[in-house]
Amino acid sequence: MLGEYLIAGRGAAEISASVERAVGSGELEPGQPLPPMRELAERLGVNPNTVAAAYRTLRERGVIETAGRRGSRVRAKPATTGREFIRVEVPEGVRDLSDGNPDPALLPALGPVFAAAAEQGDRDPVMYGHAAVTAELAGVARAELDADGVPDGPVVVTSGSLDAMERVLATHLRPGDAVAVEDPGWGSLLDLVPALGLRTVPVRVDDEGPLPEDVRRVLAAGARALVVTVRAQNPTGAAVGAARAADLRSVLSDHPETLLIEDDHGHRIVDLPPHPLAGTTHSWAFVRSAAKACGPDLRLAVFTGDPVTLDRVRGRQRLGPGWVSHVTQRAVALLWAGGAVEAHAVAPVYGRRRDALLAALADLGVAAQGRSGMNVWIPVPDETGAVARLLHAGWAVAPGARFRVGAPPGIRITVSTLSEEDIGPLAAAVAAAVGPGTEASRSYV
Repeated sequence: MLGEYLIAGRGAAEISASVERAVGSGELEPGQPLPPMRELAERLGVNPNTVAAAYRTLRERGVIETAGRRGSRVRAKPATTGREFIRVEVPEGVRDLSDGNPDPALLPALGPVFAAAAEQGDRDPVMYGHAAVTAELAGVARAELDADGVPDGPVVVTSGSLDAMERVLATHLRPGDAVAVEDPGWGSLLDLVPALGLRTVPVRVDDEGPLPEDVRRVLAAGARALVVTVRAQNPTGAAVGAARAADLRSVLSDHPETLLIEDDHGHRIVDLPPHPLAGTTHSWAFVRSAAKACGPDLRLAVFTGDPVTLDRVRGRQRLGPGWVSHVTQRAVALLWAGGAVEAHAVAPVYGRRRDALLAALADLGVAAQGRSGMNVWIPVPDETGAVARLLHAGWAVAPGARFRVGAPPGIRITVSTLSEEDIGPLAAAVAAAVGPGTEASRSYV
């Protein structure tokens, strides 16, 4: 059943570690079945309860899954093998449209703001016991949140959006709890949830965001948390509009104990206004990152939320990293307050590139999604084949498997660096790779 690999160990921790090492090294492959608990216990000479405890640990860590009488098997996407490994190798001479990065030409210069922030740090060094969040960043971030209708509350600073989400999920949920996630959705989040020992429950997405009927169904079935992308959803470009927000608030009002996390992925790169759901439930967090507008290497996000969530996250943060560098915080505050990156300047550039590709694809009979942001999602009948054919034609795109739980196959194209001259050849290559007459549903089943 396990080929050449033999699970080892006498205690539950040793057995679970043996399995996890094998999954991480590839000796146990995704989908591969594990021995029944009694069989493995007999082979190892241990009590079946010991193996049961090891398997329970592996399930909580997102390494294996159990399907009743069919037994336990390695998860199709175990937490130890992140979705970022599902990528294409880009040969020399092939245009890389798979990475999801912003256009470097649209990023602000960091040297001047970091020099100014460092000089301030020299004059007034940050020491242990100082406030975790600078007044400058808290002020500009809170003013923007107020303008966008996000309920009042202090600002917490973390090392990026995913760090914020991990901290919020960990403060409220226990291993085995279900988290409703967008499908297709952000691959890193789809990895994070099982890595925390939580269960992903997919909800379909259309141009306006999560489908309310799906959200209602999964919350009624017991999902404890819901993660929603406000704008520029990765990979589909969905943005929650006013009508959809009203529908989702109605659903959430029937489930006030739900933990709601909103990721404003399009902050300062999208000119569509946000329509926050924050405050509809007792526990919530609204997250904004500096990565897309100012550069991924800044590794900084701000979020606000209900008092209990904020208190728990700040308390746990004090016992870990303590705070995010004040030099970085001050630099981001200078970028935001000084207007170094504004949506009215950046969003039209990404919008023109995105809309031009969508129009060119439509002219060739290929439907695609991309309402906001820097990505276009194209449902395809054969994901592997489409990626391979495009690579052969000189274009590297992201395979949809990085972003899917149960949604049909697709590919993601990052438009951030496309030129006007690229649009026609790229659209023709996509049409040839996908096949004639391809139609995309407005929601993903």
